[in-house]
Amino acid sequence: MSGETQRRGIRTKAVLPVRIKGKDISGKTFEELAHTLDVTAQGARLGSIHRQLNVDDEITVFYRQRKMQFRVVWTKKMKGASEFQVGLQAVSQDKESWGLGSPVQEGRGAQPSSEASVSA
Repeated sequence: MSGETQRRGIRTKAVLPVRIKGKDISGKTFEELAHTLDVTAQGARLGSIHRQLNVDDEITVFYRQRKMQFRVVWTKKMKGASEFQVGLQAVSQDKESWGLGSPVQEGRGAQPSSEASVSA
């Protein structure tokens, strides 16, 4: 099976500035700025990575005041550039890791919002 057939969830195109911290392929600790290309509730695809990472290694992603742990599931060197794209899978599942909101978020079926829609 290819990685594409295992994808679960909807990808949202989102270019978000992030800071990542982890170990590169040579085992050296690094910290650098990057950005997301798209995100899901379970993971993300990052661009502008200037180091090669090991598949199955864990990295920490910082976005705003959020700190999230991800596992590297794939890496791809970009043609004609010294950059990589990296596919990540969340190590632990937060309801709303990226804080972008979703239609299934709280309030959709909650009592207070349905009562608030009744006009006097």
